[in-house]
Amino acid sequence: MPASRLESACAPNAAAVPLSLYIHWPFCVSKCPYCDFNSHIAGELDEAAWLRSMCAELEHMARIAAETLSTDKLRLETIFFGGGTPSLMPPKIVSALIDKAATLFSFANNIEITAEANPNSAEMKQMESFHSAGINRLSLGIQSLHNEGLAFLGRAHSVDEACNALEQALTLFDRVSADLIYGLPEQTAAEWQQQLTQIIGFGIQHLSAYQLTIEPGTIFHSRTRAGAILTAEPDHVADLYELTEDIAAAAGLPAYEVSNYAAANNQARHNLTYWQSGNWIAVGPGAHGRITYPHQQKRRHFRLRRSPGGWLNDVASNGHAIEEDRIEAACDMYEEYWMMGLRLVKGMPLTPPFFAPDIALPGSVFCLDAEWQARFCKEGWLIEEGGCLKASLQGRMRLDYMLGKLLG
Repeated sequence: MPASRLESACAPNAAAVPLSLYIHWPFCVSKCPYCDFNSHIAGELDEAAWLRSMCAELEHMARIAAETLSTDKLRLETIFFGGGTPSLMPPKIVSALIDKAATLFSFANNIEITAEANPNSAEMKQMESFHSAGINRLSLGIQSLHNEGLAFLGRAHSVDEACNALEQALTLFDRVSADLIYGLPEQTAAEWQQQLTQIIGFGIQHLSAYQLTIEPGTIFHSRTRAGAILTAEPDHVADLYELTEDIAAAAGLPAYEVSNYAAANNQARHNLTYWQSGNWIAVGPGAHGRITYPHQQKRRHFRLRRSPGGWLNDVASNGHAIEEDRIEAACDMYEEYWMMGLRLVKGMPLTPPFFAPDIALPGSVFCLDAEWQARFCKEGWLIEEGGCLKASLQGRMRLDYMLGKLLG
């Protein structure tokens, strides 16, 4: 969507309910060995069918949002094209989906519209068209600035391509984020420091640095079960994590989430929707959406069919491919509130905003374990201040362990 059309869609409306939109493009050129996302090798596509189906499902999701939130005054704050590899999407589909969203919702004046992209030459050729379509934030999956690391991770681009892509992206988009992965076998602190310094030196305002983890169902998982050592030692990974925090902060990109670092006002607002228990709808194979009912302690969770072919068939038959549509129990909402919220450096209010004040009282099932909370605060892993609870750097390194105890 060109700037003029984007501006016309941004109708300020203080009474509108904020909402985010996730659009999943499930196709990749190849499957990375560490990836457990719903992705499939791209073949020949019926572009008209995909465009028609995605627009139809978006219409259906707009109706779901209006029904669940009891209003048709909905304002999109963010749109995120994820995958898979969204940079493989035909630009006309990207443009048409943004235009379709603008007919169904009002847009926030500063709407964030992000697309993930691979930094190879072929896909970067489409970025000017993505920018013209309305994308205003690009997230580049660089993953490593060492060719050996790229080969180990199964990436199809080179370091030179990654650097060229970053330079190109920064000339096109006001906001650019880059992803790196650390904790590879035999990765040294000096090597990781060099990568961080180099990538920050391009002038990016957002960095995602993810620890390499072995996820079930991945190629790496199969290799690990066969005896391969594919990650660094845990103590060394912890050292790399602390190093990341120090280097990013010194460069003006302080941590704001377990794996994310940003300059002021450059946080990924779409991802904050997830971490702060906001409302979002979703379109595309395998995508999930969640909407909290207003003035009620319950949330609607829907999940779409994963198979691209099955998804297309379901949308053609029903106008959507919802495979699961359920109401989450209040206790599930409470657990996820902390599982996601404690990832944030600033933490979360001790009483969730969607809970009535008399619900989260001592002795209630909607309480963190008081004994463990006190113990973690004494250790310095948790910090309670101003009615909020947050994890320190040392706490964020132990987050899974702490959540297991706090949520018992």
